[in-house]
Amino acid sequence: MKSRQVDVPKATPRGLFDLTDACVRFLREEAPNEDGLLNVFAPHATAGIVIMELASGSDEDLFAALDELLPRDDRWRHRHGSRGHGADHLLPLFAAPSQTIPVVGGRLGLGTWQSIALLDPNPDHEARQVRLSFVAG
Repeated sequence: MKSRQVDVPKATPRGLFDLTDACVRFLREEAPNEDGLLNVFAPHATAGIVIMELASGSDEDLFAALDELLPRDDRWRHRHGSRGHGADHLLPLFAAPSQTIPVVGGRLGLGTWQSIALLDPNPDHEARQVRLSFVAG
């Protein structure tokens, strides 16, 4: 297995942070022309990995849906951090901390409009990390 930690600086307090280019670079350097699986893992209790179309309104729609399902108010028993932070701890119910993507010939097996992104609704952190791991097939 080949593995690397990638730092993800956050341009906004809450958001979707595109990891696709970092994944492509990792595969180009560590697994050129290989077949296998890429695992993308976020070692955080309040962030997840998603595969979806980014931009074109999808980002805003995702956060509107999350904020409706998990309101950022004081109803949560988990209360440290910013207001509504308890909702962030329920994120893994909707966005798992990892995703596995097929790799064929050293290239991600994503669909035309799919991207890999870190979903981080938690405004209390300025940066995050993800672990990229490639297992040859």
